Amino acid sequence: MSSGPSPADALFEAARDLFEKCGAHKYGLAEDEFHHILEQVAAKYIPAATPPQKVKFWRELRLEELALARACANGQEYAWQEFLTRFREKLYDIARGITKEDSSARDLADSIYGDLYGTSERDGYRLSRLNFYMGRGSLEGWLRTVVAQEFVNRYRKQKRLVSLDEQEEDGVQFSAAAPNPPSQADPRLGKAVDEALGQLRPEDRLVLASYYLDNRTLTEIGRLVGVHESTISRRLEKLLKGLRKQIMAGLVARGMNRGQAEEALESDVRYLQVDVGKRLQENRPAAFQQDKGSV
Repeated sequence: MSSGPSPADALFEAARDLFEKCGAHKYGLAEDEFHHILEQVAAKYIPAATPPQKVKFWRELRLEELALARACANGQEYAWQEFLTRFREKLYDIARGITKEDSSARDLADSIYGDLYGTSERDGYRLSRLNFYMGRGSLEGWLRTVVAQEFVNRYRKQKRLVSLDEQEEDGVQFSAAAPNPPSQADPRLGKAVDEALGQLRPEDRLVLASYYLDNRTLTEIGRLVGVHESTISRRLEKLLKGLRKQIMAGLVARGMNRGQAEEALESDVRYLQVDVGKRLQENRPAAFQQDKGSV
């Protein structure tokens, strides 16, 4: 007596059903190719999943957009035309929201098209950035992340090319500006601050650095990470409270009583024996390499 389909057969049937329902065939994807993409995504995010867990995970993906993105990466012309129809203006709008200037926005958006379409090859395979879209969040949200990351990369590259004299004229303060910090600067404070900053997520570093180092407005930062400025305001407030709490705990753990810790926290940041700016700059683009899901 048959005990029903094997786990492999059940997965195959589930993938076939999802292939039909999302309309992947209209973009030129073959059924087995679509199944391979689903397995690739599952291997990345739930490598030890059982067949039922895989099927549940697959059903939660943005499958139509995943199929569209991977068909574009494969060079399917119909898929690329569909992509342009749906996302060309949105890409410009995203870029314009970040740069706040039309020509810069078009230059930023246009620079991404080649990476998305895949104009180069390696070992016979097209190199398309769309292969990194995994369908866990909307394709528009993922594109917003890609544009923001490219903008940050350009900004950092431009900053490296600006001379020190030009930066000084712009009012940039360097860590060497205070070569003789006052003797009352307790080294334990620097260690506690460094420890607290080191525990921040990359995106939190990005928000703090954008606001305090780059002098960006809440609106600009919100556009950069794809949320409303009020969300950035609340996040900054929460981050600062959390940092203060962590630093206090770090000072107490290093032998200070609460009164001494409170007094130490009044120190000027320039006199800390830690490069706060460098700490906040660490891994800033990494915040954009994650699939944000609901962005």
